[in-house]
Amino acid sequence: MENIIKYPLRVALAAGMLAGLGAAPVLASSHREAPFITRIPKADATDFYMFRSYEPGREKFVTLVANYLPLQDAYGGPNYFQLDPDALYEIHIDNNGDAKEDISFQFRFTNTVKNAQFTVGGKKVPIPLIINGGPINDVNPPGLNVRETYSVTVVRGDRRGGARAALSNAGNGSVVFDKPVDNIGNKAIPDYAGYAGRHIYSVKIPGCETPGRMFVGQRKDSFAVNLGETFDLVNYKAPAVEFLPNAEKNARDDLADKNVTTIALEVAAACLTAPGSADPVIGGWTTASLRQGRLLNPVPGDAVGASKEGGAWTQVSRLGMPLVNELVIGLKDKDRFNHSKPAADGQFATYVTNPTLPALVEVLFGNAGAKAPTNFPRNDLVATFLTGVKGLNQPANVKASEMLRLNTAIAPVAMGAQKRLGVIDGDNAGFPNGRRPGDDVVDIELRVAMGKLCTLNLGCAPADAPAGAIRFTDGAYLDDSFFTASFPYLKTPIPGSPQQ
Repeated sequence: MENIIKYPLRVALAAGMLAGLGAAPVLASSHREAPFITRIPKADATDFYMFRSYEPGREKFVTLVANYLPLQDAYGGPNYFQLDPDALYEIHIDNNGDAKEDISFQFRFTNTVKNAQFTVGGKKVPIPLIINGGPINDVNPPGLNVRETYSVTVVRGDRRGGARAALSNAGNGSVVFDKPVDNIGNKAIPDYAGYAGRHIYSVKIPGCETPGRMFVGQRKDSFAVNLGETFDLVNYKAPAVEFLPNAEKNARDDLADKNVTTIALEVAAACLTAPGSADPVIGGWTTASLRQGRLLNPVPGDAVGASKEGGAWTQVSRLGMPLVNELVIGLKDKDRFNHSKPAADGQFATYVTNPTLPALVEVLFGNAGAKAPTNFPRNDLVATFLTGVKGLNQPANVKASEMLRLNTAIAPVAMGAQKRLGVIDGDNAGFPNGRRPGDDVVDIELRVAMGKLCTLNLGCAPADAPAGAIRFTDGAYLDDSFFTASFPYLKTPIPGSPQQ
């Protein structure tokens, strides 16, 4: 596998395409992917990105982007999409390959009601909305009736027992940061991009001499997938087999009109790798946790809320590599996976070595030539999902576990020059070496699952993958042009009301 980093990957693609092959009944990166998480959407991690920053002048940094709270309709008022003040949102980094967190960034949120009032008939009456008609153009503006703030704790070592210190504003030393309100509409917030941009902070990260950058707020959903027709047993309007040159663009992106809430942090690469180590590879994943107990209050009031939370933190969401809980983990274990840690991933190994997705693809499209690979155990998928690829992004002392892995020694590729298929198309700065927003992970993972690496003699042979050369696609196109060239990279969210 070492040739994967030394030489561009030359892929002999079939002249024809099978549009839509490889899609399974669950195919959003991590949107509502497990039964229990559908009940607590504010804790639902949807996508995780980890890549060398490609903004000019920021090449020595790594950007971490964790998205939460899926499928946001821009018009979803009156409360919109605040994150949960009773939840703990975390980004974890493993920098020695042992499948345990060495650095964790913990985010906690506070929502303060300002209790704005109107005088009606001589009486002051609290208003029912989160805006009060005043201008919304700066941090904590007078026009907001709810102030959303957050704090960040950096933990080194075990996430619950390690050394803890507060991340702070490099400008004024504050440890409390404001989150912009969601994009309510163009009348309420005429310049949302400018308003949100005032919430990009330069931050001091404990244990790191170089300041980083941080942004938390609503963004346009960064994922692209043909959801509706995919869920309906791949019920695409086009025939299952097409010989069209643009099959990757022939279906709609069902997330094109959705927003998401983003936690973005840019950290110097040298501050994420292990101190004193020559190994440049880091692993990363996100989690969300809730308190173990919840007591509902039948009569909420001014002094007490609608519920009382208590007990130990309990993890309810986990996301590293995209699509794992959707396409790899069996239905009965999806909640278990969300509650688990990478160090215990041996319990899920069979789902990777003997995957069901290729078998499902063969059931649906075997008569069109989509035969599943025959090499078992699927060591090509073990490298992709559990260890990193040797010579590319495998840590020196790796313990097999599911997480996103990034070789921080590989230089970033500028926007416009990135290849949407990442490593399998010769772009070693892309997925599965980390993940950039413009990496089309649906198409990449479908092709890898159906044996793409076998056609390159990487862990298996071409004969093991009868359909390995087919350009599998869900038809929802994605590349780096869908994003911006600067932090936080994800685009301005869709306004709830486009009219002014």
